[in-house]
Amino acid sequence: MAKLTRTWWGEKFLNVLAISMDSGRLGRGRAYSGPNRLLTFVIVGPVAKATVRGNVNPYFGVYKEPRYQVEVKLKPFSAQDWDKLIDAISQNAACLSQLLLNEMPSAIENVFAQQNLHLLPQRSTDLISQCSCPDYASPCKHVAGVYYKLASLLDRDPLLLFQLRGMDTVRLQEKLAASPLGKALLEQRGAGGQALEYHSHRYPDPPRQPLAATGLKAFWQGSAPLPLVNASGKAATPAVLVKKGGDYPAFWERDNSFIGVMEALYTTITDKNRAVL
Repeated sequence: MAKLTRTWWGEKFLNVLAISMDSGRLGRGRAYSGPNRLLTFVIVGPVAKATVRGNVNPYFGVYKEPRYQVEVKLKPFSAQDWDKLIDAISQNAACLSQLLLNEMPSAIENVFAQQNLHLLPQRSTDLISQCSCPDYASPCKHVAGVYYKLASLLDRDPLLLFQLRGMDTVRLQEKLAASPLGKALLEQRGAGGQALEYHSHRYPDPPRQPLAATGLKAFWQGSAPLPLVNASGKAATPAVLVKKGGDYPAFWERDNSFIGVMEALYTTITDKNRAVL
């Protein structure tokens, strides 16, 4: 059976289901996480809402295929808690730099533990859900299906976990970027909220002459060679643009990290072509 999640935080996110429902409903719930069952799925603020297709069951008098409305969220943190958490994260260079690149820091739970909190759900009370189905158990298999769907999304967008805890991800990154350490990190990467700077002496403007007066060789090669570019040193953050897009994009079906592969590829290409840059 294919894995639903490929990251450590995705796996831990699913652990709360095992202690919140019986194994029978848990096993059936996985089948409700696919597009054949999830007719609609949307995340509005900290709440995941879905329409789930149920089963016809004449034994229980269900002759028409039912549609159940499901809502799933995590126990939110207060505004005061988030202020303390953001302040703590802003003073942790490792966590801060990774979050600014949409990565999940490996030590993030240590920061939350200092405030007697935990980002990933650990108890059944962390999971808040409701479903319109007649099942007396809560959470039911339909809720489990939506929860499995959320877990798969966390692979590509780990900051969604902050949103489910009540912190808007855009606001989170704005606050982190506005901190003194955040500003310093962004300036070091050349992404301090300003456009990239291209020096005119390095990339001169093409000569402004009529096209008809330019020969083919001069058109393609230029009238004079471009100045050499100093390619010494390595990028502070390899594959920075890839990292900003998040790990495990939709087209990536392998279990290893897409960002990890791209980091190695960027470094290899840079080292291999350094002499001809």
